[in-house]
Amino acid sequence: MQQTVRSYRGMVTAPHHLAAQAGLRVLREGGNAVEAMIAAASTIAVVYPHMNGLGGDNFWLIHTPDKKVIGIDACGGAAGLASIDFYRDQGLDAIPSRGPLAALTVGGAVSGWQAAYAYSSQKLGGRMPLSRLLEDAIFYARDGIAVTATQAGNTAGKQAELAAAPGFGKLFLNGDEPPREASRFTNSRLSATLDMLRKTGLDDFYRGDLARSLAADLEDAGTPLRLADLERHKALMVTPLEVNVAGHRVFNMPPPTQGLASLILLGVYARLGVRQADDFDFVHNLVEATKRAFRVRDRFVTDPAYMTVDPASFLADARLDAMAADIDPATALPWPDPSAKGDTVWLGAVDGEGRAVSFIQSLYWEFGSGTVLNGSGIVWQNRGTSFSLDAGHHNALAPHRRPFHTIQPALAHLSDGRVMPYGTMGGEGQPQTQAMLFARHVLHGQSLQQAVTAPRWLLGRTWGSAATNLRMESRFDAAVYKALVKAGHDVEVIGEFDEVMGHAGAIVRHPDGLLEGANDPRSDGQANGF
Repeated sequence: MQQTVRSYRGMVTAPHHLAAQAGLRVLREGGNAVEAMIAAASTIAVVYPHMNGLGGDNFWLIHTPDKKVIGIDACGGAAGLASIDFYRDQGLDAIPSRGPLAALTVGGAVSGWQAAYAYSSQKLGGRMPLSRLLEDAIFYARDGIAVTATQAGNTAGKQAELAAAPGFGKLFLNGDEPPREASRFTNSRLSATLDMLRKTGLDDFYRGDLARSLAADLEDAGTPLRLADLERHKALMVTPLEVNVAGHRVFNMPPPTQGLASLILLGVYARLGVRQADDFDFVHNLVEATKRAFRVRDRFVTDPAYMTVDPASFLADARLDAMAADIDPATALPWPDPSAKGDTVWLGAVDGEGRAVSFIQSLYWEFGSGTVLNGSGIVWQNRGTSFSLDAGHHNALAPHRRPFHTIQPALAHLSDGRVMPYGTMGGEGQPQTQAMLFARHVLHGQSLQQAVTAPRWLLGRTWGSAATNLRMESRFDAAVYKALVKAGHDVEVIGEFDEVMGHAGAIVRHPDGLLEGANDPRSDGQANGF
């Protein structure tokens, strides 16, 4: 079994070992946690290309030693041409999930790096040049990486539905064949794009020569995105949502992410009196808390410019008390309610000064829209498929509107002074895995790595699956499955360490400077410290 990694000077955890190493190199050279995360984020965009990239979005939570937590929202809005009529006029009753018409929102990821870099330079004394932070990503895109089992498997599994997406086969297939695990994968066009950003600055992605090249390729591929859409985009500095969980302050991102659901889930669970992890009460009550949180999310969460309620109001004690009181300790609430798909990477970093970053980056589904831009080698996201073409829907498509996001990083200030950035990929599984990890480690005393390794479950969809039942890994005690079925849960037992459960990770910084890190055995990653 993996053990919790410990050190004092700095730590990075990521679902690919090369990304973790890239971030740790920056810390070793005197960079701060934000600079380390930019290096890790750009690297993982290269080495895990099926899960994230420059054509996707990201979100940041940044903690500083004065206990301040700020958020960066790097979510791209819909194209100016992307309207309900635009799709209806083409005979469509839903936005296609793949191909150029699925690539309808601006990729905000690079703007997130840009905003974080500016914050580091202006507020944290960061001095690392951008050329150094992009160094590993440029190298791996040019020189190549060894294809992971998850990239090989997802390419094979999604090849049929992505075959018609412009540029997909040229980049991801060898002729008509998916790559073999451990074969070399390169993206020289992406290396050149990153090198251009190194020379010209990250803003060039939106308002420079690179932006003009991207816009031309997006139009040629058949997407509704244009140069004006890139030029109007900027990342936002936002105030995170927070909730008190048994005396601990837990932070997450506000809408358009489902961070609200993650906080509701933990806030409700903490009121239910569960005494230990991994028995029937633990699973049942977390699942039932999930259902209450998802009901709020699915009714209200969208682009905050379109919301008519204050998301923080759902975190008031009276609201959480009422949701907790609604849970039957012995019987499952009928399910499903509407749900959504997803695919992502989560990374965390803490430096020796105590600055901490919780970061998440995504293309939405694996390979996003599948559309690869000819000049840049960038894969574009399909996040806009979360929009509805029903004008009466709370997440109805409109030009420049920002889409609902499943991705959201988490961070906690624990009552004993510890700081904990944590998170996971996995669509609807993200709030659930975050809650399992927090509850196991903080509320029930499991070691950090044990909390990440322990068997998980998933209620709802992820990774493009249509399943909405309660899927559980096979390492729970048999009596737990039996009791859950008796309570009315639709249980499906799956593999021991199933990738559908996501790739989780966490770092905890103690008041004396001790760092503890954990990484998911379901991933290709590491928690690295020095």
